[in-house]
This record gives sequence, C-alpha cells and structure tokens, in this order.
Amino acid sequence: MFYTLVPQHIFETPAPEDAYFRQAWEFCRLYASGQETFVLHTSGSTGTPKPITLTRAQMQASARVTQRALDLRAGQQALVCLNVGYIAGTMMLVRGMELGLTMHIVAPSSQPFAALPHDLAIDFVAVVPLQLQTMLATQQDERLHSLKAILVGGAPVGETLGVAIQRLNVPVFSTYGMTETVSHVALRRLNGADATDSYWLLEGVEAATDERGCLRLCGAVTNHQWIQTNDVVEFLAPRKFIIVGRADNIINSGGVKIQLEKVERAVEKTGLTASRFFAWSEPDERLGQKLILVVEGEKKLDSELLQTRLIPELLTYELPKKVYFVKKFVETPTGKVDKRRTFEENIR
Repeated sequence: MFYTLVPQHIFETPAPEDAYFRQAWEFCRLYASGQETFVLHTSGSTGTPKPITLTRAQMQASARVTQRALDLRAGQQALVCLNVGYIAGTMMLVRGMELGLTMHIVAPSSQPFAALPHDLAIDFVAVVPLQLQTMLATQQDERLHSLKAILVGGAPVGETLGVAIQRLNVPVFSTYGMTETVSHVALRRLNGADATDSYWLLEGVEAATDERGCLRLCGAVTNHQWIQTNDVVEFLAPRKFIIVGRADNIINSGGVKIQLEKVERAVEKTGLTASRFFAWSEPDERLGQKLILVVEGEKKLDSELLQTRLIPELLTYELPKKVYFVKKFVETPTGKVDKRRTFEENIR
C-alpha cells in the first residue's frame, strides 16, 4: 500500500484513512499553510530521545542545499520510505513540498519498492543500509537503476553492502547529519569513479573541531548556531573529512583506549558474518572495561577463526575478549540499533 502527495494539490487532497499516511498528510498541510516551527524528536540512538524545535527557514535551507547537491528538479518522483515522524522522513516531505517533487509514501519496511506498482519510476529515494541491502539481495537492481540519486544514512554502510553498491550505475551517497542539523550536512559518494572515503560539506555549512577532535557545525540549517557533536573527525582538506569514530565510543580497557568503530570495521572486513553486530564493553575486575562483540542471531560465527582473522588488522588489546549472541537487537523507533539497551537487557 502506498499514498501519493502532489505539493500543488495538497489542499485538494482528502485525508487518508491510514494513520501513518495521515501523519504525512497532516505535516504537509501544516507546512503548506506556512507554519514557522516544528517539534521533532531525536532518534535516541546515541542518548535519550529529546524534542528539538526546528524553524521553517532551517528546513528550507536544508532542502535547497540538497537540491543543488543532487540536481533535484520539480516534477521528479520521490519515494518516502523512512519514518515521517523523525528527521530523515520529515525532510523527505519538506524536499517534496519545497522542490515540487511528487511524493510516494510507504510505511517503513525492508522492502519499500514492494508496495509500488512495477511501472512507477522513482527518481530519488533516501534509505537506511538495511533497506538498500535487502533490495540488492532480492535482485531489485532494475528499479534502482532508474533512480537519479540514492541517499543512505542512519547507520554505517558495511563492507559487504559497499561492494554490492558498486554494481549500481545510479549515484549512491552516504549521508552525515542529525536532527540538530536538519538531516544531512555532508555527503560521501559510495560508487562509481567519484567514490571516496571522505565526506564533503554541503554549501553554506561551516565546520571546525574542538580540543577532542570532535566536529562542530554551523550554518543556515543550524539557525547559525554552532552544533557540537561527539564525532571524532580528521580533515583532509578544508571541506573534506573522514569520521574516525564517536568520542563516547572509546573504552578504557586496562589503561588502554580502544575506539570501538575500529574494531567493528575490522570484523566487517573479515566477511565472517552477515549478521548485525557491534563492539561494546562489559565490567571486568582486572581490566575495568573488557572489550566484547555482540552478534545478532544464532551462533554461526566461529570465535576462534574470528580472532585469527583479526590478528593482522588489530593490535592485541583491540581483539574482542568474548563474543555474545543475542536473538534480536533492541532498536530505536527509527530502526537504529540501541546498543546500550541490547547489552543491558540481554547480557548484563
């Protein structure tokens, strides 16, 4: 089931019966009416969810820089398959309203194209990695090839998905942003001749780092206020950077600091598991914090083989000391893994 909204006809469009579609319809009606402020909530993936008030001007600025970065044009068809109650889905609606895109809305699922007629050609979509991975795994390349641009965000793009993306001709971009920056403020091309490991800042966004090396951002999208992040970055050029990891994803194990993202990248590189996983720590009398790996699903990962494969990639103290298997990860309302709750409810 899907629901179509055309910006020019929003006031002529009757309210849908479906509650989720009604939520999108109501937002677009308020936006078209000229409402100046909107309250959204953070996803809660890096802390307690909190309400944030965004202005219309911030949303307009974000939509316009995305338009220029991706060459979006009025009349194009956009698939809205992210939760419209959170910033990623909300901004797809704003882009539709601001840029004159026809919006085809589906409830969030791992197979967003399944709800659409096969002959409906989509030009632009934003997805999370799981959605794109599922579409590629189910041989939906033909539908993806018709797109003009794909944005993928909300979680890291793993090595397996990164390889699969290379068979697509359509430009695929990893996004960097958050609710406080009104969705993405930087993009990274994942495929084609322009593929890169670094993110480039969108037009009108300023950036700096604090004493920890964490990124700070400012621009029209932040209402010209500096936003402090916990993302440790390394600038390769004035407007290009790579993400090292989160400052709050560093554990102290036996007096040695370990960046959890480095461990996760090494595990991904081994190719030993297609399941979701994350590096974490548990209390330990000797080490203080002991490095562990948490894997979703049944025990299909050979822990000894994993250690052997990781030795060339990691230092001895960066090797996970134990692997836990959890039937199902706890997720936030936006589908991100809630690592802390997963650990506390299943392991601790």
